[in-house]
Amino acid sequence: MKGLRKYLDGLSPHFSEGGKWYRFAPLYEMVDTVFYVPGNTTTRAPHVRDAVDMKRSMFTVILALLPALFFGLFNIGYQVDPGSGIVQNLLAGAVAAGPMILVSYAVGGLWELLFAVIRRHDINEGFLVTGLLLPMTLPPEVPLWMVAAGISFGVVIGKEVTGGTGYNVFNPALVARAFIFFAYPGDMTGDHVWSLADDLTAATPLAVAASVEGGDAVSLVTSAGYTVKDMFFGLIPGSVGGTSTLAALFGATVLIVSRIANWRIMAGGLVGMVGASLLANMLAPASQNTMLSLPPLYHFVMGGFAFGIVFMATDPVSAAQTDRGRWIYGILIGVLCVMIRVLNQAFFEGIMLSILLGNAFAPMIDYFVLRQNIAKRQKAYDRQ
Repeated sequence: MKGLRKYLDGLSPHFSEGGKWYRFAPLYEMVDTVFYVPGNTTTRAPHVRDAVDMKRSMFTVILALLPALFFGLFNIGYQVDPGSGIVQNLLAGAVAAGPMILVSYAVGGLWELLFAVIRRHDINEGFLVTGLLLPMTLPPEVPLWMVAAGISFGVVIGKEVTGGTGYNVFNPALVARAFIFFAYPGDMTGDHVWSLADDLTAATPLAVAASVEGGDAVSLVTSAGYTVKDMFFGLIPGSVGGTSTLAALFGATVLIVSRIANWRIMAGGLVGMVGASLLANMLAPASQNTMLSLPPLYHFVMGGFAFGIVFMATDPVSAAQTDRGRWIYGILIGVLCVMIRVLNQAFFEGIMLSILLGNAFAPMIDYFVLRQNIAKRQKAYDRQ
């Protein structure tokens, strides 16, 4: 590593101000800080003495995503040929989803580099997560040009237009996925998105539950061959990395222990989902809507609820910032997810739109929480 450090130090003058490659300084900074902690120090307070910078935080999120990613690759191969071994299933999944990840990183990284060079700032580390999250939330048969279009929209419109990392109102990966979903709905829903083999056409459990009026959602899902165990482990059709609730829980553990994600948002989302689904169950006898009868456990293990509430709702930029606000924000997302699944049969997933709506309300939630705290302190001061 000393040789690498010496080599990078030798290149540094060329990328410094006045050097012949100064315009591409963000590219040098990106490579240098992948291997070493930045050597910059502040000249005035506040001082933070910690080796865990933004890039290290993003690498931790990537680490938390790996269980969901590898299981998702395995699940793609398993859905095509359940009789194959683990290695064969992983290879089949890598062949199907690997190009999506490469395109996402290549196209999105090009936009990040372009904006960094034009604006003369460092390349934003947040893209390390955004570039992986998008393909993990897509079906494995989405065309690569759609992945390129989606990540371009997410990076440029969802983040760079508003000022870059730290200034985005919405989660960029969700903005990219929403763009693909609403621009090309036929390629994001329906049985053909799982046409990885000639004899494989499968609807997701949520699609099955919403397919018939006047029935029982649990019976419909069970009759289609989906068990709670399979849905919890993720052995069901769905997005590349969002089917396994167990893998999402592993990721949640990493994010909570490392304090990169706030547990209050996850807990609030779970509370909101359970409360809203129990209320829906009470209304089920008076309606022909099958989704009203779906119990909280099924909402939890079906679709991308666990993946979304762990990895996307907890985005430290677009989520609420106050502790009380995080509870409200999480509960709002959980309630909205169930409402969208129940009330909109054409959009039965729900978690994507609920998080985007939560992002929109997060600043207002924090504003009212802060105003309430200020008013409480003012009353205490006046009584003195």
